[in-house]
Amino acid sequence: MSTRIDRRFEAVKQQGRAALVTFVMGGDPDPETSLAIVKALPAAGADLIEIGMPFTDPMADGPAIQAAGLRALQAGQNMRKTLAMVRAFRETDADTPIILMGYYNPIYVYGVDAFLLDAKSAGVDGLIVVDLPPEEDSELCVPALTAGLNFIRLATPTTDEKRLPKVLTNTSGFVYYVSVTGITGSAIADYGKVGAAVARIKGHTHLPVAVGFGVKNADTAEIIARSADGVVVGTALVEAVRASLDASGKATAGTAEAVAAKVRDIASGVRRVAKAAA
Repeated sequence: MSTRIDRRFEAVKQQGRAALVTFVMGGDPDPETSLAIVKALPAAGADLIEIGMPFTDPMADGPAIQAAGLRALQAGQNMRKTLAMVRAFRETDADTPIILMGYYNPIYVYGVDAFLLDAKSAGVDGLIVVDLPPEEDSELCVPALTAGLNFIRLATPTTDEKRLPKVLTNTSGFVYYVSVTGITGSAIADYGKVGAAVARIKGHTHLPVAVGFGVKNADTAEIIARSADGVVVGTALVEAVRASLDASGKATAGTAEAVAAKVRDIASGVRRVAKAAA
């Protein structure tokens, strides 16, 4: 079964470059502006879009993404509104892959079967659920795969050779390599080690490997694009949202464009790196 995610990585590979994967928080700073941001991402250079599912206790997220989730929740965002946003996006974009990223609790509360049905119907292509290890695959991963959604797993610098095959079991779409240990946005990756880490993961899988954490601008994106199949940026975009807000924390006329401008900058770095097309 070929999914939008599979097709997009293959298309980008044929273009001889890495993919740009962008993360924004669903509903941040409000549902209307959030949809405008998501709609602006593909034209700015995003190849795949991750939408955060706001949650009250995001233990792996740094201050910027925690604050984004809180802004979204305060603006009334919930899972139904996040799925509605994906559905609205699909009215004008049938091709850009959409991945929902976050924690299991909101999905569990929604109901796994109902969530998978509604997510697939809305146009979601994949899931990244950071607090469900491979040992819990029967909870969500296997049902998601059965429903036709990719289930994307995280690998980290501490995922050793013994653990890696387990992590890659049932993983599809791509592997998300988290290039630092700790919370999101907390440190700059050791870029010198990224290439070796990607090569190590590729020794165990034919899936594309996308690298995230620490991408802040065109130059850092270019460095990662040299060795990875995809470059993931999140905190820098969430910060662009925050910096665009008015004194009361509300969206301004320039909020969506502020995020798009940041994506254009980072996309320019990704596209500086030419790779041999397969």
